[in-house]
Amino acid sequence: MIGPGKKANLGAVVLCGGASRRMGRAKAWLPFGPELMLQRVVRLVGEAVGPIVVVSAPGQEIPPLPDDVTVVQDSRSGRGPLEGLATGLAAVAPQVELVFATATDVPFLQPAWIDLLTALIGEHDLAIPRVDGYHHPLAALYRRSTIQPAVDALLRADRLRPVFLMESVRTREVGTEELRVVDPRLLTVRNLNTHDDYLEALAELSSLEPGSLG
Repeated sequence: MIGPGKKANLGAVVLCGGASRRMGRAKAWLPFGPELMLQRVVRLVGEAVGPIVVVSAPGQEIPPLPDDVTVVQDSRSGRGPLEGLATGLAAVAPQVELVFATATDVPFLQPAWIDLLTALIGEHDLAIPRVDGYHHPLAALYRRSTIQPAVDALLRADRLRPVFLMESVRTREVGTEELRVVDPRLLTVRNLNTHDDYLEALAELSSLEPGSLG
């Protein structure tokens, strides 16, 4: 999936192993336009990065994906995004140094967001968005060589909150105004947590992408 404009050392991890309790059904399988949710997010991420790894929960079924997408399962469920990130980082191709991480419930993800973080990370280990006072570890860019051992250490210590990672690596916070340059409405961090969120997003899709609903 490395096409024109993509960097061979830039990959992505898509986490889709959440329980989806508030949604009431598996988010990966939600129809969204002509695709299912996970298929759409993988396609959007693939416009900016090369190798993609999808991390599912143990025993979870996921929709069909392109052959060059690697699918792996968490070794342990119920340990949050750090566990999924660790699994994904261990599975990305050896040449990949920078890894964008995202959830599966962001159907309006902007590929230019990934390009921006790539431009801003510099010598840092982590470029993480901060919007309305909240950090977004599942819309962030990670340097694998330093993040992978740091995440593994946190998991061994049962320190499962992603904020702990920011305390142990060189972190570049990316503020709202910087992010709005490429994503004016901050759609990349618009998660769909409930059925109402999903219905609202479907209604918005028809205005953003006319003809997408058939």
